Amino acid sequence: MRDSSEPLGSKICWHGALRDWKADTEDSMQVTHIGAAFAVTNPTAAGAWLTQNLGFRVLVDLGWYVSTQHPDREDLRVDFVQQDHETWPRPAEPVRGAMLAFLVADVDSQHAQMVAGGVTVLKPLVTEPWGQRRFQVAGPEGLVVEVVQPVDPDPEWMAAQSLTI
Repeated sequence: MRDSSEPLGSKICWHGALRDWKADTEDSMQVTHIGAAFAVTNPTAAGAWLTQNLGFRVLVDLGWYVSTQHPDREDLRVDFVQQDHETWPRPAEPVRGAMLAFLVADVDSQHAQMVAGGVTVLKPLVTEPWGQRRFQVAGPEGLVVEVVQPVDPDPEWMAAQSLTI
């Protein structure tokens, strides 16, 4: 059951389906962290993009591998690996068809900062009826970056989907 002070949008998957995030601990893998590594042609430039536009810092830059971390949350990390480095089982295609989403408290201010910084907006700021206010920008090397703020969903839309708040 959700806390009534928490916007419903925080319990909605990106495609809008409600999820109960309770895991069956007897049968599930005991995961302590999920990391993301994206294949790119220039890991240093990709890490710099996150630093300049999302406030991350570079932890490690080996040229072929860059690890970034958000300064306020050490568990929020995004890594980039050179697409043709031997760590891949075979040369990887550079990033395509991938989206990295960031939940924030104030999507409007993030939008203003990124637009002022010259970032290319792919999807303008919009409030979705399922409980998200969001926009998308062009990240490094084809990575789509989505910035999302959970908001209260539209009750009529929820009812039309047979969903309850």
